[in-house]
Amino acid sequence: MIKVMFADDEELVRSGLRAMMAVAPDIEVVGEAVDGRSAVEMARRFHPDVALLDIKMRAPDDGIRALRAIQTLPDPPTVAMLTTFDVDEYVSLALRFGADGFLLKDVEPAVLVRAVRDLARGGAVLDPSVAARMVHAHRDEQRAAAPARKLLAALSEREREVVALIGEGLSNAEIGGRLHLSEATVKGYVSAVLSKIGAANRVQAALLAYRGGLVE
Repeated sequence: MIKVMFADDEELVRSGLRAMMAVAPDIEVVGEAVDGRSAVEMARRFHPDVALLDIKMRAPDDGIRALRAIQTLPDPPTVAMLTTFDVDEYVSLALRFGADGFLLKDVEPAVLVRAVRDLARGGAVLDPSVAARMVHAHRDEQRAAAPARKLLAALSEREREVVALIGEGLSNAEIGGRLHLSEATVKGYVSAVLSKIGAANRVQAALLAYRGGLVE
């Protein structure tokens, strides 16, 4: 049996995933998480073969952070991001952080089941509608490298350290521990940095860290 868990903050989506998995005799759903934090706990407790994570759950426990945390487990599952959001920056970050697949939520049930089987065998899956955009996104990232470096150069050394750690997927508390700062101080740095670089959220800051070469 292929053990699968999934995480999504919408009950309707979770029930749909449950129904899709129920038709496959070789797939067993071992966990349903409502946020990133509980997804990490379930992955640690149930040792699934495959985890499907919604990439944009409620902050701060979104799919990107959950993905990063799950990858640090001793025997992590194969992870695919399952979402309605096909925004290139989210795709890029998910793949950079070690996701083995990226599927849109409107995927056909048979396609999803086949993808789970492929993931369990160690394969990688990428929604066809996303694949073509990935090529263009890669070109866009190359063109964006110089502007990103210029934005980062305007930050203080400490602010660049904060952006780099955001790029690694760390929370404010984790950044504070790494830099020996209080969580409140880090929160202030993050707010200031987002304002200076014109980023709406941490995902955009993380993408800037990659484009600017702060994170490999």
